[in-house]
Amino acid sequence: MRTRLSLVLAGFALAAVAAFAAPLLASTAAERTQQLLIGRDGDIDRFVVLAQQAVDSGDASALAAEARRYAELYGEGVLVVDARRRPLAEAGLSVRDAGVPALVEGALRNQPGPRPATLTPWSSGSVLLARPVGTGTRVAGAVVLRASVEAAAADVGRSWAAITAGALAAAVGFVLLALLLARWVVRPLHALERGVRAVSAGRRAEVPAEAGPKELRSLAVSVNRMSDAVAESAEQQRRLVADASHQLRNPLAALRLRVDSLAPAVRDEGRRAYEATVGEVERLESLADGLLALAVAESTATRLAAGGERAEPCDVRGVIADRVDAWQPSAELAGVRLVHPGGGPLPAGVPEPDVAQVLDVVLDNAIHYAGDGATVTLRATREDGRVRLVVADDGPGLDAEGLARATERFWRAGGEAAPRGTGLGLAIASSLLTARDGGLELRPVTPHGLAVHLLLPGAHP
Repeated sequence: MRTRLSLVLAGFALAAVAAFAAPLLASTAAERTQQLLIGRDGDIDRFVVLAQQAVDSGDASALAAEARRYAELYGEGVLVVDARRRPLAEAGLSVRDAGVPALVEGALRNQPGPRPATLTPWSSGSVLLARPVGTGTRVAGAVVLRASVEAAAADVGRSWAAITAGALAAAVGFVLLALLLARWVVRPLHALERGVRAVSAGRRAEVPAEAGPKELRSLAVSVNRMSDAVAESAEQQRRLVADASHQLRNPLAALRLRVDSLAPAVRDEGRRAYEATVGEVERLESLADGLLALAVAESTATRLAAGGERAEPCDVRGVIADRVDAWQPSAELAGVRLVHPGGGPLPAGVPEPDVAQVLDVVLDNAIHYAGDGATVTLRATREDGRVRLVVADDGPGLDAEGLARATERFWRAGGEAAPRGTGLGLAIASSLLTARDGGLELRPVTPHGLAVHLLLPGAHP
């Protein structure tokens, strides 16, 4: 935006300078041309008077002498002829020179000569000026003067050079002013953009409110206030979740002890209700643990967005092998086969505990939902500087709604009637990966099944 605004302002400035300089150049050239003509008109008038006297007296010696002195002094030719076109005085100019006969004929008919073109710095040579001798009813002859334009063209060139230099200086000044104005206007906008990005990343915005137009300064203050409100609200929400889940641990632990202590005293007719109570207590414990893990994941995301730390890289294939070994007994009990092709080290810019936690969530879901006889395959590859870890199964998979909502908090396949889970596992995994500049994607497998794609950033050099 700064470049576009600078170009627009600079273009307007240059157009204004050009609109001012062009007429000034034209008027300067026209003025100097007029000065040349006025000066030579006085000389021609003097020769017209002398020519009239020579015609009246029949003696052209004084006229011829004056013409020679003029030609020697100024280097310009003079020709005077009578009504019969006979030369009365020739000094540097002859009746046979190019263009002279036509001017003589016109002057003898009392017609004004053509006006010379406006001079420019590159004008050269000379111009011919003619004037009749006598009155309009009785023309006694004609005077032709050849005037050099070299000096006048040089004057025009010097004037144009001064005007051009001034115009260039003004143009440079206007362009610099346009650049400064564009910077003054756009720089606060960049600061506002950084502030909005900080808010979207979970940080507090610190937009300077001292520079730029008044409206932008007011907007910067509003953005800072909004950022403080959003950050405070997010922090209060995180604390509420973390405190609530933490405070629930003690009463849940006490409730679990009391329920376990009642096991020997439960009769057969109350056994079903007792087991349902134990299941609900276990679900509450799992839910409290999940809420606390989610609060920790969101706190980690906020800290990383603020640039608080750099992740230590880990070997993704090594973590996969470790978690496959850990989940192998559960998979055998569920009738699920875990397949991991292995391979050499594959570093990723995510701490090992985070990768292990995400893999635990995904493997837990795959083992329990894929079904007896299913196969879960894990593979990790490098793509464009990132690491793609895929956990795919050939179980029943998810429908379109399930694929879209699986990472939502508290959503579970099967709804409220689902036999297990809190609906927080994939939400926690997605938060952890997003915090590390990664991501989680769910894709269907043909002909049936589910593939969980975990995108991890590559390891820093």
